[in-house]
Amino acid sequence: MSEKKQTLFIASLIVLWYSSNIGVLLLNKYLLSNYGFIFPIFLTMCHMSACALLSYISIGLFKIVPLQKINSKTQFFKIASLSVVFCGSVVGGNISLRYLPVSFNQAVGATTPFFTAMFAYLMTFKREAWVTYAALVPVVAGVVIASGGEPGFHLFGFIMCISATAARAFKSVLQSILLSSEGEKLNSMNLLLYMSPVAVLVLLPTTIIMEPNVLDVILSLGRKHWSMWLLLLVNSVMAYSANLTNFLVTKHTSALTLQVLGNAKGAVAVVISILLFRNPVTFVGIAGYSLTVIGVIIYGETKRRHK
Repeated sequence: MSEKKQTLFIASLIVLWYSSNIGVLLLNKYLLSNYGFIFPIFLTMCHMSACALLSYISIGLFKIVPLQKINSKTQFFKIASLSVVFCGSVVGGNISLRYLPVSFNQAVGATTPFFTAMFAYLMTFKREAWVTYAALVPVVAGVVIASGGEPGFHLFGFIMCISATAARAFKSVLQSILLSSEGEKLNSMNLLLYMSPVAVLVLLPTTIIMEPNVLDVILSLGRKHWSMWLLLLVNSVMAYSANLTNFLVTKHTSALTLQVLGNAKGAVAVVISILLFRNPVTFVGIAGYSLTVIGVIIYGETKRRHK
């Protein structure tokens, strides 16, 4: 592939990655805020079902990446454990979107590096340079400031969002511990292939218990608003596309590039959500989120320099 075509290919991947990530976030918010669709656990189960099916098609049929097999029961139980934590993070994030604006949700989500550093220290005793930890101060301070200046602040939504962010960080640290040996390491697409069906098995009984009237309400809503089915389908496919493009962008660029692009993605998502949903914002809220993003950027840079 020529250099020009390679550049165009990578640029297309990044655009698709941005579109998928921001699209699934905004559609989650739209579905959970309209139609009377109040079922975040069921929504997560739809996402995981799509990931399970499309992962099998992508890897098993189209060979996008080589199939990596599970070698032992121990490895399977490790993957199942990761799947349960992953479910918790996604469900928590979707629940928070019922109560919080996307802009504030993204501000809280930007604190993932703080929780990752904390869990890495508590679970593996891995220490970073003091200047790296110092960079986390504005990350947390920014969210505290943004919380005080958020007109749509909701305590339960905030707790669920923080919990989801912590679970996401815990999953990444747990993954590095559980799948650390060379024989057990899986790339992100194969890990998704095995995690998704486990997640569906966990979410199905959870949905039945915690959202018992979901089928009746969904079918009733679907008869009134046929577009809801289309949005639910597109949303679920985007959830898989976000994972696939995340893997491909990392493969064709670097983890550092992904981190930089990820910081910018959050800011883009905030701007688009404010324009679409017209949720009120304050100068204090914007200042707090900006401080958090700056802290994340500084943290990433100091961690890279002191690696």
